[in-house]
Amino acid sequence: MTQHTAIEAPVIFDGSTWHSQAAVLYQSGTVTDIVPVSQIPADVALSRLESGFLAPGFVDLQVNGGGGVLLNDDPSIETIRTICTAHARFGTTALLPTLITDTPEMTEKAIAAAAGAAKDEIAGFLGLHLEGPHLSVERRGAHDADLVRPAGRDDVARLLDAQRKIPHLLVTVAPEAVTTDQIRTLSEANIKISLGHSNADCQTAREMVMVGASMFTHLFNAMSPLSHREPGMVGAALSEPSVHAGLIADGIHVAPESLGIAIRGKAEPGRLFVVTDAMSCIGTDQQSFTLNGRTVHRVDGRLTLDDGTLAGADIDMIASVRFLVQKVGLRVDEALKMASLYPARALGADDRHGHLGKGATANLVHLSDALTVENVWIAGECVFSCEGPSGN
Repeated sequence: MTQHTAIEAPVIFDGSTWHSQAAVLYQSGTVTDIVPVSQIPADVALSRLESGFLAPGFVDLQVNGGGGVLLNDDPSIETIRTICTAHARFGTTALLPTLITDTPEMTEKAIAAAAGAAKDEIAGFLGLHLEGPHLSVERRGAHDADLVRPAGRDDVARLLDAQRKIPHLLVTVAPEAVTTDQIRTLSEANIKISLGHSNADCQTAREMVMVGASMFTHLFNAMSPLSHREPGMVGAALSEPSVHAGLIADGIHVAPESLGIAIRGKAEPGRLFVVTDAMSCIGTDQQSFTLNGRTVHRVDGRLTLDDGTLAGADIDMIASVRFLVQKVGLRVDEALKMASLYPARALGADDRHGHLGKGATANLVHLSDALTVENVWIAGECVFSCEGPSGN
């Protein structure tokens, strides 16, 4: 039997509770316990962290690219591997590579690549997010208008087939581009449906929730706003207790004041969680790249097309956590939950991700008190730094 490993830290946040002077125990990539230092078994392989704290690795449900590559440019297993590796250094231990609106052929390639990544057990790969092409042309944002289209019978069949090959499948659609019967069919097949890129009114969005939609994509952005007489998509996301919603926490897509209002006002048990919506430039010094043949410019943390339209985000997960703490005023534990536990719950992956309870995958991030990433483990294996603690 594989030997137990223990990582001792001054403080551990397990996803809900803080532990002082404790250690995470894991075996074969799975957490078995968190114990006080005095109860660490004598026969374990022990690593000791002298400062900072341990927390669950981050879970990102919307990642277009990283490390210089975009899934839309080359939907392959190697692209997925590069994206996962690029984001691991920023504390993300589980992510959904995201394909934005593209041709049916490119969608097929992305599904095949995701199935291959699952088979190869690529570290950090959690599943696939298809953002489009079934969106509103009016609220398409940076998505190519020529590729946006309503969902047809073949599209539904493709998604149902993909669900059987991929651990987790998330699909963003606009109510204008799908039917309630299509949403019901997909959600009953355990495909997570997120509403976004839509100009639908609040009641229409609620009807989609009633038949199975369970999330909203990058709240506030590319959707009908909250107003005093028509709550819009934003109002539906905040007022429907069963749904979750992603947020881009960079201060560019949403003002910190609006983030704070939304977080305080969200009806529970559904929660708001952080996504990066990251592009290829994460982890690189790229100043521009192409998206569906159009140039995206990177200037002062902002990614835009030639006409100024925002095209994804230039932020990673630990920077998002810092923004929530420093600019929005959240407690550290709540910001950490928004980057780990809440997205895992939204996806239905919280049996193994987003926390450090018994049976969870040993996905760990070692953070400094200043909220910088020091070390990262995925399934108990060191994937970033770990110069001090060995992690094995």
